[in-house]
Amino acid sequence: MSAAQTQKDSEGPWGLDSLGLSQRELVLAEALQMEYDALSRLKQDKGGDNQGTSSQGGGKVPTIPPWEGQRQVDRPLPPRPSLSPPGRSLLRGLSGSDLSLHHLQPGGSHSPQPSPARAREPIYILESPGKGDYLSSSYGESGTPLLPSSEPFLPPRPTTTPRDVNLFTPEVDQPKLSSGETLNYESLNDALSKLNGDLPSPRDRRANGDQSGKPLARSKTLPPQVPPRTYVPIQKSNRNQHRVSADPVSLGTRLNGFGYELFQVSEERDEEVAAFCHMLDVLRSAYPCSDQSKNTGFVWTPSVGPEELQQGLGVSVKVTVISDHFREPLTFTCDGSSTVDLLIYQTLCYANEDLDHIDVDHYLLKICGQAEFLQNSQTLTGLEHIQLCVKFDWDIRLFLTKRGSVNTELGRTEEDDETASTMNHSILLQERPIKQTVTREALTLLLDTFHNEAESFLLSEVELVLHVERLVQSVKALCSSLAAVETPDITSALNQLPACPCRLQPRVQKDSSVLAIRENREKVVEKLTVAILDLVELYCSTFNANFHTTVQSNRHTAPSQEAGLVTNVLSFSVYAAHRIPITWAASYEGFFLSCSLTHGGAELCAPQHTSKQQVSKYLFHLVVWDQRVCFPVQINQLPRETQVTVTLYASALPPPGGVEEKGSKQRRSIESLGWVTMPLFNFRHILTCGRKLLGLWPSTPGSNARSSFPNFSQPDSVILQVDFPMSSFEVRFSTPPPAEFSPQYDFSRLDQHSQRQLQDVLHKKSLFWLTPEDKRLLWEKRSFCQSESGALPLVLASAPRWEWACLSDIYALLRQWACLNHHHALGLLHATFPDQELRYTAVQWMDSISDPELLDFLPQLVQALKYECYLDSPLVRFLLRRAIGDMRIAHYLFWLLKDTLQDSQFSGRYQHLLAGLLCCVGRGLREEFDRQCWLVTILAKVAQRVRDTSPSSRQAILREGLEEVRQFFSVSSSCRLPLNPGMLVKAINIQLCSYFNSNAVPLKLSFQNLDPLGDNINVIFKSGDDLRQDMLTLQIIRIMNKIWIQEGLDMRMVIFRCFSTGRGRGMVEMIPQAETLRKIQGEHGVTGSFKDRPLADWLQKHNPTEDEYEKAVENFIYSCAGCCVATYILGICDRHNDNIMLKTSGHMFHIDFGKFLGHAQMFGNIKRDRAPFVFTSDMAYVINGGDKPSSRFHDFVDLCCEAYNLIRKHTHLFLNLLGLMLSCGIPELSNLDDLKYVYDALRPHESEADATMYFTRLIESSLGSVATKLNFFIHNLAQMKFASSEEHPVLSFAPRVYTLKTDGLIRNLFVCRHIRTYSSSKGYAFVVKVEREGQQGSVLVQRSFEEFYELHSKLRLVFPSSKLPSFPSRFLIGRSRGEAMADRRKDELNGYVWHLVHAAPEVAQCDLIYTFFHPLQRDEKPGTVVNTLQSKPAEICWAPVSGKVVGEVKLSISYKSDKLFIMVMHIRGLQPLQEGTDPDPYVKLYLLPDPQKTSKRKTKAARRTCNPTYNEMLVYDRIPRGDLQQRVIHLRVLGDGAFWENTLLGEAFIPLKTLTPGQCWADWHQLGTPSTDSTH
Repeated sequence: MSAAQTQKDSEGPWGLDSLGLSQRELVLAEALQMEYDALSRLKQDKGGDNQGTSSQGGGKVPTIPPWEGQRQVDRPLPPRPSLSPPGRSLLRGLSGSDLSLHHLQPGGSHSPQPSPARAREPIYILESPGKGDYLSSSYGESGTPLLPSSEPFLPPRPTTTPRDVNLFTPEVDQPKLSSGETLNYESLNDALSKLNGDLPSPRDRRANGDQSGKPLARSKTLPPQVPPRTYVPIQKSNRNQHRVSADPVSLGTRLNGFGYELFQVSEERDEEVAAFCHMLDVLRSAYPCSDQSKNTGFVWTPSVGPEELQQGLGVSVKVTVISDHFREPLTFTCDGSSTVDLLIYQTLCYANEDLDHIDVDHYLLKICGQAEFLQNSQTLTGLEHIQLCVKFDWDIRLFLTKRGSVNTELGRTEEDDETASTMNHSILLQERPIKQTVTREALTLLLDTFHNEAESFLLSEVELVLHVERLVQSVKALCSSLAAVETPDITSALNQLPACPCRLQPRVQKDSSVLAIRENREKVVEKLTVAILDLVELYCSTFNANFHTTVQSNRHTAPSQEAGLVTNVLSFSVYAAHRIPITWAASYEGFFLSCSLTHGGAELCAPQHTSKQQVSKYLFHLVVWDQRVCFPVQINQLPRETQVTVTLYASALPPPGGVEEKGSKQRRSIESLGWVTMPLFNFRHILTCGRKLLGLWPSTPGSNARSSFPNFSQPDSVILQVDFPMSSFEVRFSTPPPAEFSPQYDFSRLDQHSQRQLQDVLHKKSLFWLTPEDKRLLWEKRSFCQSESGALPLVLASAPRWEWACLSDIYALLRQWACLNHHHALGLLHATFPDQELRYTAVQWMDSISDPELLDFLPQLVQALKYECYLDSPLVRFLLRRAIGDMRIAHYLFWLLKDTLQDSQFSGRYQHLLAGLLCCVGRGLREEFDRQCWLVTILAKVAQRVRDTSPSSRQAILREGLEEVRQFFSVSSSCRLPLNPGMLVKAINIQLCSYFNSNAVPLKLSFQNLDPLGDNINVIFKSGDDLRQDMLTLQIIRIMNKIWIQEGLDMRMVIFRCFSTGRGRGMVEMIPQAETLRKIQGEHGVTGSFKDRPLADWLQKHNPTEDEYEKAVENFIYSCAGCCVATYILGICDRHNDNIMLKTSGHMFHIDFGKFLGHAQMFGNIKRDRAPFVFTSDMAYVINGGDKPSSRFHDFVDLCCEAYNLIRKHTHLFLNLLGLMLSCGIPELSNLDDLKYVYDALRPHESEADATMYFTRLIESSLGSVATKLNFFIHNLAQMKFASSEEHPVLSFAPRVYTLKTDGLIRNLFVCRHIRTYSSSKGYAFVVKVEREGQQGSVLVQRSFEEFYELHSKLRLVFPSSKLPSFPSRFLIGRSRGEAMADRRKDELNGYVWHLVHAAPEVAQCDLIYTFFHPLQRDEKPGTVVNTLQSKPAEICWAPVSGKVVGEVKLSISYKSDKLFIMVMHIRGLQPLQEGTDPDPYVKLYLLPDPQKTSKRKTKAARRTCNPTYNEMLVYDRIPRGDLQQRVIHLRVLGDGAFWENTLLGEAFIPLKTLTPGQCWADWHQLGTPSTDSTH
């Protein structure tokens, strides 16, 4: 048969693929078939009629009658030897496995009576068990109660016929062949083709509910090697179904060739998965669909915390309500404390005359433009959306609708409640890979082949070597399909056979004459059969196959013994490592295993090592140790969550052909090739026993968390065979009760030295940097630490042992400790704390967290699931319970779980958790998630195509790709965006979509809002960038902003959404009315980054009035301070002017967080980010209102320091958040060094005063750094290659572009005069009279000479110089601002504008000229010009007053422990020197009385400023408290002179009578002249 014919056959109604046979394997099978046919012909030529003698010599040999459901096959029946009863010797378990798991004993209640003909079968044909009940006990039925939960138990459900592929199928297919029909089995493919002709297609089989196996033709030839295969489960209605793990159902069986049945079972035969599904049933039953509070079917808008709510009280808000019940929108001015239902009532009063029959609860308010609703019980300022509107001066627009008219398609239904929990909901959403198991049909085919070859081997009298070869080949094919595992029993049985070409081992049977005796051959076959069936059983239990060798029954209750009473040492046997890659044999030698026991990442004893072995070749390549590993620790000394880790090591061989130096063999590096970790106690807290197959994970550097699941997701993973001791009883680890008494003492009872020691340790705020000495001290003094509630994670991390005998004291301490808030409770979810009771308590403490707060910590909680020992845990229940009750949590939890599926180590666990979530949320939300994933997949393909194409073709490729998005919306009427479930879109606006000219080429997408009252929704879609780091950075900044608001400090931060929808792709929210600093600075030329005015000019251009500009500057000061603090703490690098943006309202914010935690962008060997954070002179120019420091700069410094100290108070929170993300796979957050960066930046061990001084120095360092501006300039040059030809130059002082069409044709221009501008620039502006067609009179505009020059420069970028008039020279000798110069320039500019208006039409009528001469708001105010700023402080405009006051100084004074602390903070309003220059002031202090002048202290000198900032601490030691009231501070401000004597600028005398010890006194003090006698 040809390969083409083979392919044609495989594509029949039921192709060979469904049997687990690939096309390549069929070709191999064809070649093998031809080989065997040739051998058969050779045998016939040599043996003549020998084949018939065995059947004719003793008369006719009886044949086996057909078994029920099996085809009729004529087969010679050898005589039965007088051995043990059938199957008795074959009932041995795997290495002493529990016999209670087998039901093959003759005479048992589960075994049918064999027929007489059946009884004559040979011993290696096993009895077929009857159909029994499979009832696997769930978690709670095993004797171990479920973890404490408030959910009720699941009531029983009526049993119906299962229709899910994950369930048993009771129907058994009738054979498709008549009982008398025989087939020619000389060819495997012919037989399968003949059989396939009578079988329906898979679609028909599924439609008919047919899921059981079909009788397959038995081949007398060897089938090809079968790799792992499986089928894809098909979704079916499973209403009222039961899982097989909980309910008895009929078994669909499949007879193999020698009478042994492979029973079809469910995936949920895994006890842990079955218990997890039962937990889901219980959890879901507590939240029925009828509970409207937990099943709204729509999305609530998030609320804010109580602290943030207080900030909004007393604020009046203007609300516009739109409704179909009235024609015109209604506008209300409400107090922020008003509730939503009150607003609804007021609205209904206008629309209805009779309110007696109207219930406010029947109405809802919806945010216009968003699919989010306001809860009626909330206050207006308690809603996040309302606070954002107030913050950014947005209009508050709401839509009033009836609750009954709201679309609730996302809610759960009664059908959802009646559907049993299963792991098969939305398989594609789970990204569940093809399960690497052989199919039942394929394995049956291989077992048939083995049986045939075994029969031939038993009946063979001649050509024994040929039969041995075929028998070994059939065994090899079986083992290859069963994960290529060769157990020691199979090896031992094969060793009794003589050597053959496929197995040449020195320990095989040398004397082939031994097998000439039939009884010896029967013993070999018997032993080989038992070994193969044991391997099948091991394979089924390991890989969770959809079939099994025995009927699964209820788990028998074995006697149990408490683990705390077992004194035996822990040991297990390691046999071999299977599936060794052939390349390892040539690259490594000396393979050995290192076995260790760990608890929470800490080793419990020294690792144990096996001997070093080489790669051996049996049936496959494997490394055999066959060695017992014994740990020097008793079982009662092991914690419940002990993990066994086995690591495979080997020594690297030198490259072939290389000359190895003498002695280098001892220096060869030992490499880690793979590892596997498994829990010592299972989810029922029973000690592991029996034979295990463990797939090794490849060793990768930098891996933190390690999965406790073996690696079976990779088909070529190395498999380790381990045997744990068996016992007649179960070793159970029961949770001991807490001790009755746990001492508790007051902290003050400790001596002073111990108090200082303990406080130093507690100030570390994190368990990651506790030294052994710290842990010893904490555990010894734990009874004195309970007053510090946040110290619990540090104390528990110091516990020396977690064994059974120690848990009572630990649990007593845990019970007695004060309840932690959720910030501290997060610290108990680290990998350091695997104890189940401890994690349960931590989740209980977190249960008080509100839903909006939970969203802030959701990424960390999803990562903390990696540290759970078992699939079901209190944290899993907590997250699923919250997801059931809140659509927003379910939405974000889905995408976070979806993203973690990319982590190969934990993908299996997260697939189950994602399946559990999909099971809980109902069908409506599952379909919505499916639409979102479909849309993201389409967008990812489009983004990749745009990125891969040439720049000139990208727009066309984008338009073409977005047509597929348009088709998506033609199929799906609407879809919610992953960024926010409230973003509901119905179409895409292709004409408004574009891309950004950056390396990743992100797409700018514009979606059409489903809400007609809303604007388009614009987002950025990135493909090729890992957005998880951006997500984490924005999450931390959002939490920082909430902390500031809760403390009463609104830093005006711009928080936008960013969400990763898979590795290398995601969505980012676009902020409207914002520009990058590069574009703003670019309006002043390529060197705009070196200038001080661009930001101020741009802000005033968009805020022309004085009040608007002052508001914008205030927003800038606050947001810039917040950005400085946040970016410094997080170590955000790669800060250039293209990832810092500024809104027209003055809010500054950062984007693109590709580098953080100090991982700076490098330019060769040079670190590009040299400054602590980005704070440049153009930012200071906006703050100061000019180029000289003002008192507003003091405000900026104070804001920075206050914000920094507020975050420092929550050091533990940020270390917990980042610590839980160490295992998430972000490259720049992978070890403790990365976490140490944040710890060092927060400086938790320092006082607030020290931190204030430290951050002040950082501000000075950043402001004085030239590297930042140089970095901006280099980036400008680098980005010039991306400049699009479609970008037109704009004028820096014009807020928008004006054209001929908007303003009318300019008929004439005339510069009529010049006027003086009274500002810091002290220049002249030129008044231009503009006359237009169709306009009566003329318009006067005023422009400076620099603005005329900017116009000419921008025109030169568009037009060649030949079309432009010449421009007057900018550079003149002499005073450049004199009136004579202004007269001369007026005449020159007159000629220039005349030539402009009479130039070629493309020049005279261009947008630049019409924008330049369009009147601005400042043109109404003579004597002002846009490029000048009033140097006006924010609070006090200081000027010298008549008298002796010459300035003010701000001091912060405190007294503690006989020490006087004086922080010199700021000085404002100093007078310039006589020559008009600003002084270099410094402060000198004396503490009077001081006759010897020994109390002199002084600060550093500030340079050239009348408003200096110091923030320097001056300290006086040994000041008795009694003397404090008599002391006076004598403060003098002097100007530092280089070549002359210092100048006294002012002084003050400050008595300390009013100073209260222990309190901080911060105030401004007036400075007087030397003649001042007042002591103030």
